[in-house]
Amino acid sequence: MSEHQLIVDGHNDLPWAMRQLNGYDLDAYPVDVVQTATHTDLVRLRDGGVGAQFWSVYVPTRFGAGSVTGTLEQIDFVLRMIARYPDRLALALTAADVDAAWSTGRIASLLGAEGGHSIDSSLAVLRTLHALGVRYLTLTHNDNVPWADSATDVPAVGGLSDFGRDVVREMNRLGMLVDLSHVAPTTMRDALAVTSVPVIFSHSSARAVTDHVRNVPDDVLGSLAGNGGVCMVTFVPSFVSTACHEWESAVVADMAERGEDRRDLAARDLAAARRAATDPPPVATVADVADHVEHVREVAGVAHVGLGGDFDGCDALPEGLGDVSTYPALLAELRDRRWSEDDLAALTHRNVLRTMRDAGL
Repeated sequence: MSEHQLIVDGHNDLPWAMRQLNGYDLDAYPVDVVQTATHTDLVRLRDGGVGAQFWSVYVPTRFGAGSVTGTLEQIDFVLRMIARYPDRLALALTAADVDAAWSTGRIASLLGAEGGHSIDSSLAVLRTLHALGVRYLTLTHNDNVPWADSATDVPAVGGLSDFGRDVVREMNRLGMLVDLSHVAPTTMRDALAVTSVPVIFSHSSARAVTDHVRNVPDDVLGSLAGNGGVCMVTFVPSFVSTACHEWESAVVADMAERGEDRRDLAARDLAAARRAATDPPPVATVADVADHVEHVREVAGVAHVGLGGDFDGCDALPEGLGDVSTYPALLAELRDRRWSEDDLAALTHRNVLRTMRDAGL
């Protein structure tokens, strides 16, 4: 892999996929060979030029009081996976660790906890997750937490509560990145007002291009230049394609008519299947993703854009970006749009590594 192809990807849900697939059994599903039931394995990561991966240690909010235990099980899986493949993977806690992994030809493995419910409103749990290697916390997932509003829930505290501000300050002190993917714009703005170090969006795209609530408004993107943070553009079709977003919105409307909870993922899958029988879903493209990358560069600056594919965190993916081996297709599209090799290096790794260093990692 050349320097310009070394991707630092902000978000991959292989740990959750492995839990769902077989209860984390790496004997039954070894990831050092090409696999088909997931978007991710170590062979395809290498083929895709991925030099560092933030593994999401995620559990859904429905785990409730069990969220801390579930998150610990996710962390345990990632650490066991790294230990099982020491010639392929290396635990990374800092930007220097990423460089060290690259110098030995290994993929740097970082951990990110997706959702503030994973700390159960406890700064002690936050500190413990950091001690175990977690280097970012997404402040919410799809539901509010008592101290922060989610983008996909009914506003409750108006952004961050006083305790939520304490969470951000403690993350700054520890050297843990504040991840603003999934949070409401009010929460984004509150966190940016409180933080003393750069923030990230581990897997979000541009709301001005596709008006999905999970995407980032332009005023927030513009603030990244002063903050020093980075928006890592994701590949989720409904986030990057207006046609896909409109189709997904129709599915949600169907659920509302039947009195179903849109947050029930099993019910949502059934609703999508019913609609697809008569109205097939549109397909997102590599060009759609590139449009978002270019918009973030235009608004925030080339120093504040990165990549966070969300592989194994969504079912459908854009045509041409179907698994972790396909990052070169996006880079080729950007080269066709006259991105320089220096700009591609900023996008793929330099920006997020700078953000890590500036945040004390």
